[in-house]
Amino acid sequence: MKTGADTILVTGAAGFIGSSLAERLLAAGHTVVGLDNFDSFYDPEVKRGNLAVALADPNYRMVEGDIRDRETLDRLFSGTSFGTVVHLAARAGVRPSIADPQLYTSVNLVGTTCLLEACRLHRIDRFLFGSSSSVYGNNAKVPFAEDDPVDHPISPYAATKKAGEVLCHAHHHLFGLKVACLRFFTVYGPRQRPEMAIHHFTRSIAGGLSISQFGDGSSARDYTYIDDIVEGIIAAMDHLSGYHIWNLGGSRTVTLAGLIEMISTRLNRDADIDIKPMQPGDVDRTWADTTRSREELSWEPRIGIEEGLDRFVAWFRSHNRGPKSRS
Repeated sequence: MKTGADTILVTGAAGFIGSSLAERLLAAGHTVVGLDNFDSFYDPEVKRGNLAVALADPNYRMVEGDIRDRETLDRLFSGTSFGTVVHLAARAGVRPSIADPQLYTSVNLVGTTCLLEACRLHRIDRFLFGSSSSVYGNNAKVPFAEDDPVDHPISPYAATKKAGEVLCHAHHHLFGLKVACLRFFTVYGPRQRPEMAIHHFTRSIAGGLSISQFGDGSSARDYTYIDDIVEGIIAAMDHLSGYHIWNLGGSRTVTLAGLIEMISTRLNRDADIDIKPMQPGDVDRTWADTTRSREELSWEPRIGIEEGLDRFVAWFRSHNRGPKSRS
């Protein structure tokens, strides 16, 4: 396998976004090294399945290890000269972060610090950080723009993502690291984590199971299809200089009730809805202002929620994850 300036390290490489990005980078002719610890947050075998296409490419190498393990990082960075590090590994999820904030702080802050230090020690000066729309909290101003204040996160997960951006800025200021912090807005599509809303609702409705709707259904999210996110990461890599924060979002909101109806329609099944109170840490809405990304990256979302759900349901059916429909 070739190494050198076009070799890219992707952390969280077995996950939803990481595995999709790796395939896109390989197709573009890059050499990719993936790092993942196959955490049991969801079935590790699902993650291993995500890697099937990448592992068949001779320019891909998978390393199993934890971003908090300095010895693992030292061996990895000593053995390969990386042109760019794309840091997607994280402990994800708002509600689980409330249950175990110490774990989220350890993985998302200590792990990010270890990677930043590895870049400094091994003279790597290009770093992309996977941040989150959750940093905006319950911002009253919509859509959310990168210059909006993000000083009031409402979950430990959101706080760790805001802190990760700040850590990246410190390394940029002190050591000249070129950094792009990419605020992802509710990414969905094939391989989406099984506990996330679109995947969970699709699986439950298809199987005739009830789903929990938290709140009255008026909460809203800006859903972004995985292909658009991957293209946004690629665009950020192409424009990496200094320190930048870019929103990557669909720039359109969909209510929770509307999302459930759209999925039900595509499955030709009525949803059995169990209405429950809003959950602590959940924001009322997300909505990306993508003006900066459009002007500075020449990027904009291309796949709307209707087409994206069509694609996701087709993938879901092809993987035999539930009955196809009910006549």
